Amino acid sequence: MMLLWQLFISFLKIGFVSFGGGYAVIPLIQHDSEQYGWMAAEPFRQTVSLAGMAPGSIATNSATLIGYQVAGIPGAAMATLGIVLPSLVLVITLAGLFYRLHGSQVVKSSFYGLRPIVTGLIAYAAIHFGLGSGWSALSELTTWLTLLIGAAVFVAIVRYKAHPLLVILGSAVMGIVLF
Repeated sequence: MMLLWQLFISFLKIGFVSFGGGYAVIPLIQHDSEQYGWMAAEPFRQTVSLAGMAPGSIATNSATLIGYQVAGIPGAAMATLGIVLPSLVLVITLAGLFYRLHGSQVVKSSFYGLRPIVTGLIAYAAIHFGLGSGWSALSELTTWLTLLIGAAVFVAIVRYKAHPLLVILGSAVMGIVLF
């Protein structure tokens, strides 16, 4: 029972600070997973990769998978409830306030102020995942091929305005061919 409560509280805290979407909170989920001994670094990376392939939020999917691996179906339910509940409460509460204040300069400025934080957290997660083996990973061919696919994706989306679904499928094909 204590483990279920720990899962719920941990993911509840993460849910309250999940500005910027699921990728921005991956470092927080990893910290708690390691701190509580739920999952080591490599199984965590595999879990997040699997969560990213499933439909829905990567944070919610990660919470569900971690909860399941730690405490079965009750763990999955508690972790999922924990990470989703803050968003549900905040969205309902803020929707009413935002409707009244959406034209306010303070509200607009606050959202602009959150952008660098979210960008930094996403960049950290990408670098941490990309160099999961540390800086020594830069000497591996697979790292450079992964960076090449990432650069191709960036160019396809920014320069050629490619549809994200086509980019995902193209990346999958490149992954199959190169790896």
